[in-house]
Formats: sequence, structure tokens, C-alpha cells
Amino acid sequence: MADRAVGIPIVREGMPFVAGAAVLTGGAWLAGWTIPTCLFGTLTLFTAWFFRNPARQVPTQAGIVVAPGDGKVIAVDREFEPRYIKDASIRVSIFLNVFDVHVNRIPCASAVEDIVYQPGKFIAANKPEATIQNEQNALCLKTAEGAKVLCVQVAGLIARRIVCWLTAGARVTTGERYGLIRFGSRMDLYLPAASSIRVSVGDRVKGGETIVGELR
Repeated sequence: MADRAVGIPIVREGMPFVAGAAVLTGGAWLAGWTIPTCLFGTLTLFTAWFFRNPARQVPTQAGIVVAPGDGKVIAVDREFEPRYIKDASIRVSIFLNVFDVHVNRIPCASAVEDIVYQPGKFIAANKPEATIQNEQNALCLKTAEGAKVLCVQVAGLIARRIVCWLTAGARVTTGERYGLIRFGSRMDLYLPAASSIRVSVGDRVKGGETIVGELR
């Protein structure tokens, strides 16, 4: 599937926020209000920066899995995954704070077998219970070799708008942009139990660029 956000410096979903802040800045400037102009101008710049959509150097090695989002690794756990993999798995959880890039990326070349949205709570995304209780959108991916990978966008305390641009049946490539979560969030990535993991808790990762594991 073609990457719909490639070459766009600010994701489309952020444009209304940037435009609104810019209008407030212009109105304050025309009214001659110095302090409000500075405040709204700062808000405009921050909003544009928050919805930034940077290019990434996507690695091309066979069998690798890249981070689905920017942020800090807060968990690497072995557990049974009941929704899609339905077997032992390794969960890598990445917490995205408000200063991270919030565009989400495909972890590995695959076919989208299903997309499952689950309504839920808005617990702080860095809390363990957010994995189960929060609003989330799960991307069920199957590689050409038959490996099943589950990539889950999890809403947080502030982030209450999950965006996914894909539909079931799409074929996607490693590092392809596929959605975003507004204003702080979490990504949970489930890999088969035999996978080799290359990150640890506390590591900082870049979506579409940092290799988090290798499928085996």
C-alpha cells in the first residue's frame, strides 16, 4: 500500500490544530496585542512541531522488526497473546510522551489480516494496566513467511484520538506510516516467542528506524 503521508512535513490530521493556532496568532497581531501574539505564536509553532512527520532511514535486512513509534521502551515481557497470535509471545511496549513524534509505522513487511478496535478507558499510557483497559486499535499482521505480529495503538490520559489509515487486506512495507495517536500514547508490539529482541527497558527508539527484534 502506498504511504499516504510520505513527503508531507505535517500530518493532515494536525492541520486544523495548526491553522486554528495560526488564526489566533494573526488576530492577536492585528489587534496589536503583543503578549497574546507571542503566546499564540508559540502555540502555533509547538502544534506544528507536535504533528511533525519526519523522514526515516528504514533498515532493509530480511526478517527484522522495527519500532512502530518513537519513544521509550517501558516493557519487554513474555506472555500469552490471546487475540491474534494465540500463543506465547514477546510484548515490547513503547511509551510516547507529548514531545515524541506521534506518527505510527509498520514494524515489518506483511499483509493486514484484520484491524480490531476496542473502546476502553484513558489510563495514563505508561501504566501496566493500560495494555488491557485502555481504548486501543490492534493491527493483525502476517508476514510472507507466516509469522504473526500484533501492533497495537493504545490511547492514554491525554491522547484520546486514535487514527489508522489502513483497511484489512492491505499489503504494507516495513516502516510505512499507517496512523497516529494524538497527544501522548503507547504502542504495544507482540512478536512470536522465538523472536530475537534487540532492545531493553529504558532504551529510546525511533519509529521505522530502530530495529527492535528479528523474526525467527
